[in-house]
Amino acid sequence: MTPVPHELDVRPILRAGGEPFAAIMEAVKGLGPEQPLRLLATFEPTPLYHVLAKKGFDHAAREIGEGDWEVLFTPNARTAGTPADRPPARNAEAAASTGNWPAPCRELDNRDLDPPEPMVRTLAAVEELQPGGVLCSLLCREPVFLFPELAKRGHQWLGAFEPDGTTYKLLVRKASQKAPAA
Repeated sequence: MTPVPHELDVRPILRAGGEPFAAIMEAVKGLGPEQPLRLLATFEPTPLYHVLAKKGFDHAAREIGEGDWEVLFTPNARTAGTPADRPPARNAEAAASTGNWPAPCRELDNRDLDPPEPMVRTLAAVEELQPGGVLCSLLCREPVFLFPELAKRGHQWLGAFEPDGTTYKLLVRKASQKAPAA
C-alpha cells in the first residue's frame, strides 16, 4: 500500500517573489519511507526534476490550469524505503582523497545572499585560489546547481549541512591544472 502523498503548495511563496527551494527540500527530508510528494507550483519546476532524481525520485507533471502545475514525486524502485537524508555531497575524486586536503585558505559567508549570487561569488573566489587551494563557502541551502559547474572546471568538493541544520558548509579545492575543454 502506497502512503498518502505529502502535499506542498509553493504557489503563495512564488507569487510573493520568494524562493521555495528550502521548503521543498525540507518537505523531502520529512517524507516517510516510500511516501510521495505532491508539489503545486506556478510553473513547471523543470530544474527540480534533476535535483530530486539524484535523491531517488521519479516525477509525473501536469498543468492544472492558469499556468499552475502539479508534480508528483515518487521514490523510485532503487531507493524506495531508504531514508530521505543522503550522505554528504562529494565528487568521486574528492571522496578518494579527503585525508590530504589542506585547510581552507579563504572563507565566504554567502548565507544572506539570494540565488544566483552565492554560486557566482563561490566560482569567482575559487578562480582566485592557487591550484590545490581550498575555499570554504557557507550557504543557506545545498548548492545543487553549483556542483555541475565545479565538475566542469575540474574542481573537487565536499559539502554537508552543519549540525544546526541551517548552514551548508561547502569545501572546494581548486583543480591542480586546467580542466580539459568539454
